[in-house]
Amino acid sequence: MRLLFRLGQLTASDMAKRVGTNYASTRKHLELLEKENMVEQRLSGRTRYFRFADSVKAQATKKLLEEWEP
Repeated sequence: MRLLFRLGQLTASDMAKRVGTNYASTRKHLELLEKENMVEQRLSGRTRYFRFADSVKAQATKKLLEEWEP
């Protein structure tokens, strides 16, 4: 969530590289976050970009990160 907060939107493979995990694990986490309306995806050709959703829960998390990030 901190990556999305800092960078706005990323692909699953970009997130996996930056965090140091594999694509499958990252994608599963993103699926769970998507089910909880925390993230949403935007399709551009064959590439899926993930970003914070507009839900109340996602925006509250974003606000919390704003307070914690320097």
